[in-house]
Amino acid sequence: MVSQPASQKKQQSISSFFSAKPSPTPKAVAHPTLHERNASLGDGDLFLSEHGSPDGDRVASTTPKRALDDVDDVQAPEAKRVKASKPSDDPDASLITNGEASAGVVGNRPSLAQVSANNAGGGKKAKITDRTSRYLFSSSPLRTPHDENENVDDDAASLKAKARLHEKFVKKLGAADSLASIRRRSHGITEEGQEEDGDVADEDEDQEAEPAPAATKGKKGAAKRAKGKLTPLEEQVIAIKKKHPDTLLVVEVGYKFRFFGEDARHAARELNIVCISGKFRFDEHPSEAHLDRFASASIPTHRLHVHVKRLVSAGHKVGVVRQLETAALKAAGDNRNKTFERGLTNLYTKGTYIDDQEGLDGPVLSPDGGAPATGHLLCITETPPRGWGSDENVQIGFVAVQPATGDIIYDDFEDGWMRSELETRLLHIAPCEFLIVGDVSKATEKLIRHLSSSKTNVFGDKARVERVDKPKTMAAQAYTHITSFYADKMRPDEPQSSQVESSQETGTLLDKVHKLSENATICLSAMITHLTDYGLQHVFDLTKYFQSFSARSHMLLNGNTLTSLEIYRNQTDYTERGSLFWTLDRTQTRFGQRLLRKWVGRPLLDRERLDERISAVEELKEKLQSMGVDRIKHLLRKTKADLEKSLIRIYYRRCTRPELLGVLQTLQMIAQEFAHVESLADAGFTSEMISSAILSLPKISDEVVQLLDRINAQAAKTDDKYSFFRDEHETDDITNHKVGIAAVEHDLNEYKKEAAEKLKRKTVEYVTVAGIEYLIELDNTQLKNVPASWVKISGTKKVSRYHTPEVVKLIRERDQHKEALANACDVAFMSLLTEIGSKYQAFRDCVQSLALLDCLLSLAEVASQPGYCKPELSDEIGISIKGGRHPMVEQLLLDAFVPNDVELSGSGVRALLCTGPNMNGKSTYVRSVALITIMAQIGSYVPADSARLGLLDAVFTRMGAFDNMMKGESTFMVELSETSDIIKQASPRSLILLDELGRGTSTHDGVAIAEAVLDHIITNLHSQTMFITHYQSLARMADRFPNVLKNVHMRFSEQDDAERGEQNITFLYEVGEGVAHRSYGLNVARLAGLPKTLLEEARRRSKGMEEEEGRKRLTYLAGVAETLMQDGEAECLQHFVAGLEQM
Repeated sequence: MVSQPASQKKQQSISSFFSAKPSPTPKAVAHPTLHERNASLGDGDLFLSEHGSPDGDRVASTTPKRALDDVDDVQAPEAKRVKASKPSDDPDASLITNGEASAGVVGNRPSLAQVSANNAGGGKKAKITDRTSRYLFSSSPLRTPHDENENVDDDAASLKAKARLHEKFVKKLGAADSLASIRRRSHGITEEGQEEDGDVADEDEDQEAEPAPAATKGKKGAAKRAKGKLTPLEEQVIAIKKKHPDTLLVVEVGYKFRFFGEDARHAARELNIVCISGKFRFDEHPSEAHLDRFASASIPTHRLHVHVKRLVSAGHKVGVVRQLETAALKAAGDNRNKTFERGLTNLYTKGTYIDDQEGLDGPVLSPDGGAPATGHLLCITETPPRGWGSDENVQIGFVAVQPATGDIIYDDFEDGWMRSELETRLLHIAPCEFLIVGDVSKATEKLIRHLSSSKTNVFGDKARVERVDKPKTMAAQAYTHITSFYADKMRPDEPQSSQVESSQETGTLLDKVHKLSENATICLSAMITHLTDYGLQHVFDLTKYFQSFSARSHMLLNGNTLTSLEIYRNQTDYTERGSLFWTLDRTQTRFGQRLLRKWVGRPLLDRERLDERISAVEELKEKLQSMGVDRIKHLLRKTKADLEKSLIRIYYRRCTRPELLGVLQTLQMIAQEFAHVESLADAGFTSEMISSAILSLPKISDEVVQLLDRINAQAAKTDDKYSFFRDEHETDDITNHKVGIAAVEHDLNEYKKEAAEKLKRKTVEYVTVAGIEYLIELDNTQLKNVPASWVKISGTKKVSRYHTPEVVKLIRERDQHKEALANACDVAFMSLLTEIGSKYQAFRDCVQSLALLDCLLSLAEVASQPGYCKPELSDEIGISIKGGRHPMVEQLLLDAFVPNDVELSGSGVRALLCTGPNMNGKSTYVRSVALITIMAQIGSYVPADSARLGLLDAVFTRMGAFDNMMKGESTFMVELSETSDIIKQASPRSLILLDELGRGTSTHDGVAIAEAVLDHIITNLHSQTMFITHYQSLARMADRFPNVLKNVHMRFSEQDDAERGEQNITFLYEVGEGVAHRSYGLNVARLAGLPKTLLEEARRRSKGMEEEEGRKRLTYLAGVAETLMQDGEAECLQHFVAGLEQM
């Protein structure tokens, strides 16, 4: 298209507006001049500019200019106001083809000057003003100098007239309550020149398959356009949005996916793409009445899942709306002239997004550098055991599902007002999405909001929260729903699920589910209903993977312990580096990494299983360089795909063809690696755990080979659905449609002879140009024999290309066969996925065995590090560690770590009171003891010279000072609440770590609380305890419990600095017996960089306070000594000795 000057386009547009349309019987119609038209308007009418519209100046300044077409003859106004018709939606309306414009005549219409002359009364010359002169054509008569002189006299009058008209305009259109504003809100008028800032391609897609609007006349046409301004596509989007108001819709439109309205704004912000302005609301609000299209944004088709993943990660619920019919089948149907049918085909949220094909390979990536999310979707409900009077105690039930792996966790428990039990479970599971059934108490609501509302929370990312109602009869409805759901799985006419096939008795399926508590049943029913929208409800068929969280076969690490001991994440930047899991993770596969994460968070309590695991690690450590271990390592290195997630995608029938081929080939490689193993003895290991895992790998070999024999590997790699199955394994439908396509192509080749006869040529060949097939190409000098029924498709200066009616008919028939073939191929592929899904548990067991070997090998590599020893486990209560070290600190520390010993026993000393200067390693010392015991019960070697450990049932910690503003709790309140939970749950087999208990309040109250708690633990709980304090007065408790409580301190040395007049403290980081009588806080202040003058003042005040305290103690001792001399009581003697010790 040749570009034209702006002025020329403007003239053509104005000409097309004022000139009459061609008609079969043209009539001479007189048009009034602009001045006559304006003069005919009364005071209540609007000023009409040369555009023929109100507010001509404003329209003239609007860009881009749109051509005005389909406008009838403009009659002289009488009593009614003139309204301008709405501009046409056709963007090409203003284009003039070659040969249409010549010397003042456009399409044989009179020019503007000629029309004006005729309106003036034939021979009378029209007066040309300054405003109309801007729109004169090149063929119009030029203005003479005489005309210009005449207009000079009228300038002052015209300026006054313009000012008066401007005031009228402001009065009529400018105010919010003006006539035009009221009419606009009621769709009474349409404004011209509305800016269209979308590209032509987007506009064409909006109007796809919409019948071309018929020519309208004047005001009636404008009214029709105002009422029916929604396109069929926009109506579809609004209908789907009403059904899913909380969903961000991604709509398939041609070759790309588009967002509309408010969804476009959210997508533009999250994806950094352009949002074309328009209406953001879907409810036709009057505030957006002046806009005639929705705001929109678009993404390419092949980038759909990349952008969906980003939207889902940002917390959005994303729905994909696809076209439900293809072009070829639509062309053959009855609705060929209607828009494409569309429907919501996929729903995604954080917890249900399993189509992440890019994430199936490579290492686990964590959100924003945090710990990797587990991907659990957690449904929770609660009931008040004693009514709704308070939040004190509630009964909580939950079901957590990991759709990406098929794992399901459930529990039902009673929790106190601190909700510590719920917090423990949430920190273990780390859900990425919550589904809350019914109303929950304020304490539960605050906890969930606190843990899920920010990206820096303990889950590593912001969690999504949804809610559903809970009717009063929910329990009965849930029981009926679940019974119906699982009963359908056991019908003889239904396809058997993998769980039903693997169950010895189908009754066990319902029995297991019916044993769930009422709250867990409600959550399970709600979760089934919730996941049905996402097509993932079949995950609940796999009842083999139902696990109770409260199973007592594992040590319970509560939320404080997970945080304080940095089990999954460090406390500095909340990343995985520096955590216990990071220290033990040497896995090669992603499914192995997930299994190790479960091991780390749930140490074993079963002595037999623990000994078996440690023995397996020991054997792998000793044979680390052997051929058998090298074979396992080699197999793990070659297993790049995340088989666990791929298998569940196959089970959901969401798998792609290349992915299926990769999974089956990987499983074949795993099975063939140990194909020679037919018994435990053939495995080459003495450990039964290792041998059993290796023996289970080749069991799936026959089934995998049988499936691979049906697949064409090359076609599967290229995702060729038409050749995916080998010829002998194709379904009858696929074969029939392929034969039909071949027959049509044969007819097309045969037709070349007939076409050659019509053209009187020997031969004719087909060509393909720009993707258009079966074109007959002819030289432009040989067109005399071309029939008129042939349609010219394209051409150049030398050649022309045609489609014949016969070819068009055959191509349409072939396209219909192709579409039907594609559907038949999809049906056959879905049938194959269903067949593989029925073998899900056999394949999953194989993958789990490989994950087990991966975890054992990871622990063996940790054990092979220098300084690690095999822990000796015993049934007696006690902890005996020689040369113990902190497993994470020693790896991150540049200097050598100073090892320490600890000796605790049930019959001897079971509590240590640890004192010492600040920053001297007290917390690191007690944490290393706890971490060594946890590592031992995971089945790992420990960083120590030797370790003899009795099995612990729990590790409790109360460390650090922090408040909980979300719960409305102060630092001291959190401190005592956590201590209260520990006292309620601890047993003689528990390990308790208390760090500076009582420091959140005044000294006297803090000392009293700390002493009372320590006394209670020693006398009543008999737990193994390590108590850190700066209250030196607590050391006297060792005299009351001489064989139970022992005083230890972190050693240090003092050197006097004569130049500075202060003492230099050297930390030795060694544990020694006795009490440290000073904390040396001023030394920490100096290291922190406080000003020197401030330190000197603090030192002076500290010395004065110590002297004053000394004088008070001497006065007290003098009084005690006097009483002792007079009475001689033993109690007075004890007070006197204790006072001397404190001095």
